[in-house]
Amino acid sequence: MTQGIATADLETILDAASSAAPAAAAAQPAERIRWLTAVADALDTAADDLVALAAEETHLPVTPRLRGELRRTTFQLRLFGQVIADGAYLGADIDHADLQWPMGPRPDIRRVQVPLGPVLVFAASNFPFAFSVAGGDTASALAAGCPVVLKAHPGHEQLSARTAHIVRAALLDAGAPEGLFAMISGVEAGVTALKDPRITAAAFTGSVAGGRALFDIAVARPTPIPFYGELGSINPVVVTPGAVADRGSDIAREYVASFTLGAGQFCTKPGILFLPEGHGLDEQLRQAVSSIPAQPLLNQRIATGYETRLGELRAAAAVDTVVAGARTDQLSFTPTLLAIPAKDFLVADPGLRQECFGPASLVVTYHDQAELHRALALLDPGLTATVHGEQEETGVVRALLAILNRQAGRLVWNEWPTGVTVSWAQHHGGPYPATTAPTTTSVGAAAIARFQRPVAWQGFPDALLPEALREGNPWGLPRRVDGERNS
Repeated sequence: MTQGIATADLETILDAASSAAPAAAAAQPAERIRWLTAVADALDTAADDLVALAAEETHLPVTPRLRGELRRTTFQLRLFGQVIADGAYLGADIDHADLQWPMGPRPDIRRVQVPLGPVLVFAASNFPFAFSVAGGDTASALAAGCPVVLKAHPGHEQLSARTAHIVRAALLDAGAPEGLFAMISGVEAGVTALKDPRITAAAFTGSVAGGRALFDIAVARPTPIPFYGELGSINPVVVTPGAVADRGSDIAREYVASFTLGAGQFCTKPGILFLPEGHGLDEQLRQAVSSIPAQPLLNQRIATGYETRLGELRAAAAVDTVVAGARTDQLSFTPTLLAIPAKDFLVADPGLRQECFGPASLVVTYHDQAELHRALALLDPGLTATVHGEQEETGVVRALLAILNRQAGRLVWNEWPTGVTVSWAQHHGGPYPATTAPTTTSVGAAAIARFQRPVAWQGFPDALLPEALREGNPWGLPRRVDGERNS
């Protein structure tokens, strides 16, 4: 599998995906729900086998991490079944003909979302289930009615192959069209597929460098396509003076637990903590970081990259090493905590503000709110921004949120960003470089919208309309008819 996939095989897969697209798009809601449920059931049945493979290849703990992540994966497959059953994702709007329309006679016009077509999904390394072969991108694309070509991540090849076999078999057993799902491997195959005119959209989770390179390919095609890339994020956490006074020790302990969770290999890891000068938490932070044992990183490439990046941070001017982590074996590290005054952070090399993928974080101490605001304004946008404050600090918090809500896709109050639940209201995105498409999410029910486009039907007789737009509402959808929503 490390050798990639043969050109002839890739051509067969892309042709099959293209051929499956019309049938996938035409499938009734109940059919798509059956497909997703079948995949979830099959993965649950194979859980022991899959978790063992994942542990062997990624060095992640079986419990609670991998078993919990597999449960998350099957949950989100079933959640998209609920999204389909709900029907609102289709955005069905109907305007009947109206000769008295204020701007002149209005024709009968009806609008609905339709699937884009075959989608190329690049699997991630750090979540071998939830953001990989059967992860959220695959689930949301299938739910939208799009065939999926999955480019496997080399960090868990055996798991990818086994998962792909289960997914494909479950879909076929559930009556899905041949070609609805297939897996490819290798950098060359991924790039070739991304350039192929049969691919209509792509999704990616990974580094800024890798994601940007693929994004540039996607938009430079003769026919550009949407590229939904989740790239990098520093995820700042701001602690107000009131929060330090009321629960500083708890915040210190929880912060360390958050940035070391999963060996710091979460895209939502808090990479920077802003604390007021004189916070008095130095010893609590030092003890908390020193108590965390060494954890293995996912693979040698990530371990080498982390060590290099950490060396750059530690060498930056005015940066103090509060706790110096150590490499305990080929892949494992104890965590590192760094610190810098905000006055120095303001004039530091921009590299100090970039993501460090692994168990390290930076504390920035600010003198006053004006200095804090200037420091926050320097940060690149990210996936999350967190405030730990007190309700009586309303003015302070409102001023912070006015800055942070322009820089992040999810704002967190008195909690931590590393938990990303899968739900209807979740938004996992943000302005570039967090993502390449800040109006969309890669987690939660709304992720389905990435793989749809609207089509309006004007003047058609009822028999020629899509069922979602016909009179009588045969699918029982929530629809807006002549400006009023039905229930």
